Order: sequence, then structure tokens, then C-alpha cells
Amino acid sequence: MCDQDHFEDDRKEYEARGLVTRRQFGVLVGAGITMMLPRVANAVAVTESDVTVTTPDGSADCYFVHPTTGAAAGVLIWPDIFGLRPAFRQMGKRLAESGYSVLVVNPFYRVKKAPTAPNGAATPIADVRPLAQGLNETTQMADARTFIGWLDKQASVAKNRKIGTQGYCMGGPIAFRTAAAVADRVGAVASFHGGGLVTSAPNSPHLQAATSKAQFLVAIAANDDQRSPTDKDTLKDTFAKASLQAEVEVYEGAAHGWCPPDSSVYNEAQAEKAWSRLLALYGKALA
Repeated sequence: MCDQDHFEDDRKEYEARGLVTRRQFGVLVGAGITMMLPRVANAVAVTESDVTVTTPDGSADCYFVHPTTGAAAGVLIWPDIFGLRPAFRQMGKRLAESGYSVLVVNPFYRVKKAPTAPNGAATPIADVRPLAQGLNETTQMADARTFIGWLDKQASVAKNRKIGTQGYCMGGPIAFRTAAAVADRVGAVASFHGGGLVTSAPNSPHLQAATSKAQFLVAIAANDDQRSPTDKDTLKDTFAKASLQAEVEVYEGAAHGWCPPDSSVYNEAQAEKAWSRLLALYGKALA
């Protein structure tokens, strides 16, 4: 599980340093409004829709966006604790415009339909923490199989290409477990400021991910590395022993939660670097 209190700590830190004021923060993320991501060069036309995916535990409300013509590699996106919201729809659409068929899920569908955080990343952590605490290894693995299976039934998803998955914050370990749950289909995994990737438990996400056949991108926030300085080395060693290709990097100057554009600690320069590495990973592993 992500160390979710870091979001509020980082917001206060950035306010204190003069990087963002509370008023600016409210303007940017209030009522679900997000900062605009840079436009995609040579973007393809896309078709987007709200979809319902039937799971063993109910009906998951999701956002699906894909190139309007042809079939493309599928990608499954696991949001952070603030869930499916405008920021992640924007991120999913941007990825689709880069040539992928993208499913962004509401991981909390068992309890509440999206938006589960009414004010996006400005929502108090205490309001959404119970939703995250309701998830576990069993729900994550079951959902991974269901969502990947749903993608494979879509005409816009290429069956002869591997599927990618990416997670943010608490979505990082879920993406790792997705690779283990559907090892024959998942070819690439990306984690951005993922929390709880490495634990001492025998079912730690990093150990489960090492049983997969995927290639990995692990982007770690600088302050997360300060709190858990050995995690990066554990990840590198684990993937190396499993003979899995993995890029594990600490993003200097980036605070936990720096990638979604509605985050109070959004760092455009480092977020764009992480995005470029994501596209490089998918271009290689999902070709």
C-alpha cells in the first residue's frame, strides 16, 4: 500500500517553499479541474467511452479510449488512491493518441462509482483511505485477470501484441501483481511513485512481479527513496536474478505523486521524462 499521508505532507512542503499556493492549488485541482498535459506530436484520432466491465464481484466503471481505426496494443492503467478522475482520463487519452488501446479502471468499484475523490488530488486522504484499505492481493489479482480478459475481447486491441500495464502510487504494486496474474499476456509494467512495491512478506509485489515475463520501468520519487533507500537496490537485484529487463531510477527533485497533472506536487519536467521512458518501454516491449 502507498504511504498515502505523503500527499498531504508534500502539499504543505511545496506551499512552504513557495512552489504552489493554496489558492493556486484550489484553482488547479478544485472540482476535478486539471492542468493540461503537453500535446502529443502526430497524435492519432481516438474514440473514447465510459464502459462497464463485469467482474466476479460486480460491475466496474471504467474509461476506454483507443485509436479510431485499426488494432493497437492494449494498456491497463491503475490510478492512485484518488481513483478514476479527469486527470487520469486525460493521461489515458494522451496514451491512446500515442497509439495504444487504453483501459483506465476504477479500482474501488466494489464500494463506489467514480469519481471516488470528488475534488481529485485535492480530496483529503482520510476521505479515500478506507477505499484503498478495502483492496488486497486477492481482489487485485482477480481484477487484473478480468480487466486483461476484457481488453482481449475488444476489436481495437491487437491480439498478436503483448499488453502493458502501469500504476501510480497504490497502483504500482497492483501493476506488479497484474504481471504475475496474467504472465502470458503482460509484456511491460511501469510503476510511478509506487508505494509498497517491496515488503518483507513472501507475497511482496516485487517477488510476484519477478515470476512474470515482462519488462519493467520503475520511477521512484526522490523523497520516497529517502524514506526507503534500499528499495531501488532490492528491485534491481530481484529483476536481475530473474533475468528480467528493468529500468529502476530515482527521479531527483520529484516528490511522491509527481506524475498526475492534478497533483499539488506535479513536476512537469520530471513527469515528461517519465512519460518518455514509458513510451520507450512500450515501443520496445509491446511492438
